[in-house]
Amino acid sequence: MSSSDAAPTLPEVRLRDLRPAVSPVEVVARIVTADRREVTRRSDGSRRPLVSGLLSDGTATVRFTWWDPPREGLDRGAVLRAVGAEVREFRGRSELVFTWKTRIGPASGAELPAVDGDDVPQRPVRDLRAGDEGFRLEVRVVRVASRSVSVGEERRVVYDGLLADRSGPIAFSAWSDFRLGVGEAVRLAGGYVRTFRGRPQLVLDERTVVTRIDGAELPDPAELLRSPPRSIAEVEDEGGGVALAVEGIVVGLLPPSGLVYRCPTCGRSVTSGICRVHGQVEGQPDLRARLVLDDGTGAVTVNVARAETERLWGITLEEARARLRDLPDPSLLEEQLFESVFGRRLRVRGSGTKDDFGVTVFPESVERVDLDLDATADDLTARLGPGA
Repeated sequence: MSSSDAAPTLPEVRLRDLRPAVSPVEVVARIVTADRREVTRRSDGSRRPLVSGLLSDGTATVRFTWWDPPREGLDRGAVLRAVGAEVREFRGRSELVFTWKTRIGPASGAELPAVDGDDVPQRPVRDLRAGDEGFRLEVRVVRVASRSVSVGEERRVVYDGLLADRSGPIAFSAWSDFRLGVGEAVRLAGGYVRTFRGRPQLVLDERTVVTRIDGAELPDPAELLRSPPRSIAEVEDEGGGVALAVEGIVVGLLPPSGLVYRCPTCGRSVTSGICRVHGQVEGQPDLRARLVLDDGTGAVTVNVARAETERLWGITLEEARARLRDLPDPSLLEEQLFESVFGRRLRVRGSGTKDDFGVTVFPESVERVDLDLDATADDLTARLGPGA
């Protein structure tokens, strides 16, 4: 084949530089969202599949439409290379369209364009939304901890924590060890935002650029971790939050609480030895308490894990299993847990999410609050006014 017959080389374009005048193009991008559906052809009434969603490469986030996609699902977070993608404009913004002419295949995250912090705008934390990419942050590290997770057959270490600027906090998850230390001020470029438990979460990967800065204007971590409790009504109005604190009386206990069994693979609760993801499993015993906390303005559900449940109940997992052997009805164990916590006043700190059933708090700490009856009586008298 002569050089004149060779297929033309398409330009590889960053998403922020997409223009309908330059089309088709080659792009490398990460799938942020992908929704599969079918549309009806006007010509013959047949159904045609398509996938639409958002792509990001660190410089911008754009919409895409993929006609006649493969049958297998598209994983969010996967990186792909598309050669021959059409660029179109919709409502003043560039979009990508993958047709039968587009060659699409997997790519490595290392192939995504390098992000220079000076090339992207600085954003406050409070303005971040799921799907955002192509920004930089200047934040303080409030909390960070590592955990081991399974990715396929591989074990990887993920670093989770909390970052904050003066506009507010945001949870983060880092897939590389940036050696972040509590209290450090850093400039971040190259992360992206996803939704986790209904809240925005910042994801840092191998392309993220981390620079230590002075950050004198950034908040002290202790300001967030020692913030005073807020009313539950306010937390409900804001749809939950991170680094929140609420205080109230335990008025209920939701099932399943007490002694539960979890899937050894995913940690979900199992019923009759069945995990809804992994099927028949050998459940691992655990303790939990799903407390209903009320402060007079509203109520939240607090999902308390084993360590705090043992402390609040006053018995260990082993002791609970021993009690179960002597009980004719396993539900009596849950009743014993409820009797031990009912009416207690607790202060809970952690993150909260809101769904159709209200706000659920995932606590990082649970403290018992002893009431000062004299002070409470004086406060009530002051509220009712003279002559009460």
